[in-house]
Amino acid sequence: MNVLAEMETLPDVIVQYILSYMNNARDVAICNCVSKQWKESTRYTRGLYFPRNSFDKLVGSDSPDIVVMRMISSLVCLEDLVVYCPFSSSGLASWLSVTALSLRHLELRMDNLTEHSPPFDGPTKMDIVGVAKNLESMKLWGVLMIQPPKWDMFPQLKSLEIVGARLDEHALSLALQACPNLVNLLLLGCEGVRSLSIELPCLEECKLDFYGLGNCSLALSSPRIRLLEVQGCSWIRVRGTSFLHSLTISNNSGRVDIVDFGNLPALEFLSIRGVQWCWDAISKMLKWASQVTHLFMKVEFTGDFEALQPFPEVDLVDFFNSHPKLIKFDAHGAMFAALCQKNSLRNVDTGFTIPCLEEVVLTVRSPLNAEQKMNTLESLIKYGKNLKTMVIKILQMKSNHNSADDFFEEICRFRYLNRKIVRIE
Repeated sequence: MNVLAEMETLPDVIVQYILSYMNNARDVAICNCVSKQWKESTRYTRGLYFPRNSFDKLVGSDSPDIVVMRMISSLVCLEDLVVYCPFSSSGLASWLSVTALSLRHLELRMDNLTEHSPPFDGPTKMDIVGVAKNLESMKLWGVLMIQPPKWDMFPQLKSLEIVGARLDEHALSLALQACPNLVNLLLLGCEGVRSLSIELPCLEECKLDFYGLGNCSLALSSPRIRLLEVQGCSWIRVRGTSFLHSLTISNNSGRVDIVDFGNLPALEFLSIRGVQWCWDAISKMLKWASQVTHLFMKVEFTGDFEALQPFPEVDLVDFFNSHPKLIKFDAHGAMFAALCQKNSLRNVDTGFTIPCLEEVVLTVRSPLNAEQKMNTLESLIKYGKNLKTMVIKILQMKSNHNSADDFFEEICRFRYLNRKIVRIE
């Protein structure tokens, strides 16, 4: 009560300023009941957030749509609106009818993934969102987009995020065309897309996660792109990569067949993951990513067809000479095994060093070629002049004879001799 008493002594403009930073709808409603001064001040609240359970204990005849509308209508200039609780299309239309000009940030839990077709008697929720033409960011959860939304244009929209969606690729393409100035695009957990072409000249950050068989194709043309993460594509073509500094490509369900990037002069971080990649795709990515400082590789198998093949032999000296700026290297079992073949150290000369490498994380899954693997570990210590940390992860190593135990003993001995650098997980 002392805080309340002190607040009552403040000038109205200060109270308005303090209360304008509240956004939880329940808190705003409570403040309306404190005093006439506070009720008048909450009219200047700039954002409203309605959690999922906002109306679980609602009493009276008013529906949640009406309660939300009443609160929105009482505000002078609403800029941020976040609604996680259930709502109807008509309710959304009424809210945006009074906030369309002032609204800058909109986040909605649409919850219409289970719908099989749009209602025939009126616009869909996706159509209605198009009324808020001054939006700068929009985030939508649980989206059904099997028909192109009736959007005119979002000229100021910089960030679009769609999480959990069933999409038609043509509808999605038209929706993106209505957002020509996007800087940030996130499509997470989206199904129904087989082929997508994106042309957004201002796009800088793009994260795409397609759910399904892992056979999607992507063509991206965004000359300002700086960060790109793609999951679920087998064919990827990106044009305009001069500023790309962080790239992640993964495919948990299918095979990565073709990648087409060209030179990647600014790339600092590269992560490639998946069950199977064609070796040609891996080779091209490693060639283009010659300037990376952090390389993460977790691809289980290679092979151009359905048959899963191990990695071919990779010359350790050529690999590190081709990536002279590498500071951190994460190599899962297949890549580590490829570096540990019989001839992988055949080109070592007295002047060879790994100049920048400071941290290496290696995952070992098999005791096969134990001698070559130990030679590779020792070589990394010997030639990595600035190496500070080596982490050896022993993962699900299985064997019916003593080779696994013997190999593990060798690794433990190696760790003891280099205990300031090496640790085992």
